[in-house]
Amino acid sequence: MKSRQQASAEDVDAFRAAVAGATPLPRANRVSFEGPKPTPQPRQRQLDEAAVIAELLHAPLAIDDWLDLGGADSFLRSGLPRALLRDLRRGRWSIQDHVDLHGMNRHQAHAEVTRFLADSRSAGKRCVRIVHGRGHGSPGRESVLRQLVKAWLGRCQDVLAFCHAPPSDGGDGALWVLLKADSRRRR
Repeated sequence: MKSRQQASAEDVDAFRAAVAGATPLPRANRVSFEGPKPTPQPRQRQLDEAAVIAELLHAPLAIDDWLDLGGADSFLRSGLPRALLRDLRRGRWSIQDHVDLHGMNRHQAHAEVTRFLADSRSAGKRCVRIVHGRGHGSPGRESVLRQLVKAWLGRCQDVLAFCHAPPSDGGDGALWVLLKADSRRRR
């Protein structure tokens, strides 16, 4: 960088003589805009969702939750055409995001699944993969999360359908989940 030098008296006089007859430009009649305001955050909705998550995490698990969907290989919300589930099984929906629940306990997994589904839906993602594992590391080598995730998905109104992923994508250790379209994103 060059250091700033003081102008000599001769240079200052020469500059003043050169601009002696100049008139200043008029001030522009412009408006100065502020930057865009941040998008509003639905705080009450966030508090409500957090309260529901806390309630579901700490509420005792009913026997119906264990038996409802635990053995089901797939799920289709009532009133929807069977072709929707068939297309999901055949891979006609592209997987847009995934979450891996390996190493989580049931409380951590439930919070993660709930957050993941909400984030995916609000981001406009329709088809996601949830990897719950096969339970090889669980006591008795039975997958606890497999049964629980199916029960949680069956209760979630945002889930239209789910099925086991093909062997190349996780097999019995993963589910493909089809979500409702986020109506807030449509315009």
